[in-house]
Amino acid sequence: MKTTINPIELQKHLGGIDYPASKQELIRAAREHNASQEIIRALEALPDREYDGPNAVSAAVTKR
Repeated sequence: MKTTINPIELQKHLGGIDYPASKQELIRAAREHNASQEIIRALEALPDREYDGPNAVSAAVTKR
């Protein structure tokens, strides 16, 4: 069963990050903001590239 990540929750855990940001920067920020394991796993599954902003991250997470 696929878990759906709430984009608002995702962005809450990425607050304060400077874009563009790499996949590793996103994961680090999520961990620092105590994101759930579901969010961490979703970020870990993203392609290894830079993301231009919150919308790019949300779009990539929902496409996986």
